[in-house]
Amino acid sequence: MSRFYLTVCLGVFVSAATAQSARQEQQWISLFNGENLDNWRVKFTGQALGINYRDTFRVEDGLLTVSYKNWDDFNGEFGHLFYDEVFSHYLLRVEYRFIGEQVTNGPGWAYRNNGMMLHSQDPATMSVEQEFPVSIEAQFLGGNGTESRTTANICTPGTNMVIEGELITRHCTNSTSPTFHGDQWVTVEMEIRGSDSLVHRINGEQVFSLTDIQLDDQDPDAQALLQDGAEFLIKEGYVALQAESHPTQFRRIELLPLGTE
Repeated sequence: MSRFYLTVCLGVFVSAATAQSARQEQQWISLFNGENLDNWRVKFTGQALGINYRDTFRVEDGLLTVSYKNWDDFNGEFGHLFYDEVFSHYLLRVEYRFIGEQVTNGPGWAYRNNGMMLHSQDPATMSVEQEFPVSIEAQFLGGNGTESRTTANICTPGTNMVIEGELITRHCTNSTSPTFHGDQWVTVEMEIRGSDSLVHRINGEQVFSLTDIQLDDQDPDAQALLQDGAEFLIKEGYVALQAESHPTQFRRIELLPLGTE
């Protein structure tokens, strides 16, 4: 085989790979447009669907911001902002950072705490007093400046998961990520394929992997969904971010639909 032929073949391969990469970038969906909260729905504990309690979710300087400027204290009013479309197989890429101080009386565990609720139930099916949607949560945590605290963990409101063949029923499980102190931006990727698998990556490095996303039939909120005909394995759902008492900003939330095979 001639050197010229090898060079041509290599050039064709590189061009094809570049073209495929470009096509992938074109297929990314920006869930946040940098201007407003169009296509997003709000649900706070104790409030009807659609009430943006104390104007907590807002856009400031092109950033989707969880703001507590209008809050004097916190009394369990957990909030969630849902993108108004169901997804099943996708790659979700998020850039976030924690800012400012936690609102007075915010839970200790909620310090520098936010996350993405994946395969979430429809917010219209949540009860008025329900604190968290049934979902599999990619939990985001920030450090306190000294101690280790992983991010891209998993929490399971109304759900369970399997890790290396073992059914995991505890609420939260830590990742292997480093700690991110201060107000620095962090990029997280979540690759979810129906109920089969979920992988978390920080800056391209895998830090968590699970399989068999399923409802927890011991949880009252999940039981209500099962009684209404929901499947035990969770194959799809909504994407939501949180308001748990600490100010948070997002500058990119984008999703790449993936094939089912």
